[in-house]
Amino acid sequence: MAVTEDSGEFRYLPEQARKLGTTVPPAVRVHLELPDGRSLSGLRFGADDPEVTFLHGAGLNAHTWDAVALLLGRPAIAIDLPGHGDSSWREDLDYSPAALAAEVAAGLAAWTSRPQIFVGHSLGGLVAGAIAAEHPGLTDELFLVDITPGVDPEAAPTVLREFYVVTNFPTREDAVQRAMAFGFGGDRADTERGVFHNTRVRSDGRVEWKHHLAQLLGHSFDALRAGSPASDRSAAGRALGGWAALERLGIPITLIRAERGFLQPADVAEFSRRLPGASIVNVDAGHNIQETAPASLATLVTHALARPTR
Repeated sequence: MAVTEDSGEFRYLPEQARKLGTTVPPAVRVHLELPDGRSLSGLRFGADDPEVTFLHGAGLNAHTWDAVALLLGRPAIAIDLPGHGDSSWREDLDYSPAALAAEVAAGLAAWTSRPQIFVGHSLGGLVAGAIAAEHPGLTDELFLVDITPGVDPEAAPTVLREFYVVTNFPTREDAVQRAMAFGFGGDRADTERGVFHNTRVRSDGRVEWKHHLAQLLGHSFDALRAGSPASDRSAAGRALGGWAALERLGIPITLIRAERGFLQPADVAEFSRRLPGASIVNVDAGHNIQETAPASLATLVTHALARPTR
């Protein structure tokens, strides 16, 4: 499908490509119906079988990877995690990496036919690690973007709890104004694009955030930790399981640390101690590296794709 100026959700790609000095690949949205009637959704870039899978962080959506996908110029898929973007919300409120990994793996089985290079940001990085551990045939290499299992991706800063006190608006312009007032989204053009991709118009005409976490944060942050009674939902329990999963992987792993992101020196030191064979790359960016320094990520993935061992 050729992308044009009026191609719905892809309307911003031509201008992004112009600013980045690249071209616009074929881009389509894909959907997979899950066994319980919910759906998983994602964006497919390029006409050939995807080589790279992008997984976003909590509260974001697949379009956060648009600039990286444009710069990469290789077949790729960016998936809306359950409860985000155009993927269905979970009634059980379980947005743990393990729960999300099972559904994302089903999507990859349907949409890809070769081992993927995973690029996972924040919560998406923990999901990617869980997929690599439980479905080894799906993963060729793993990039963790500003996240380690020792960091709790559900521990939302106070500013986010305040921001999501308001979860719906009369218009998207009102959502843009609120985002800018809180200092989110960069310049106005970036904020407008981000709000467009992260909101939807309800049947009553009001505009709401697409991701379920906005509703949970706006009402009860503790609801995020509900999940299955049989699940270990403690941060320590999740971290232990996450480290164990990464430690038994036999694939290249790279931690991409944002110098102005969430990781502290102690987090990086623990990563080095637990995974001495892994690589660490520092990038001068905030937590959402894919939006503020997309070329850095695209370059790293390009080098991985060029390795003769693949």
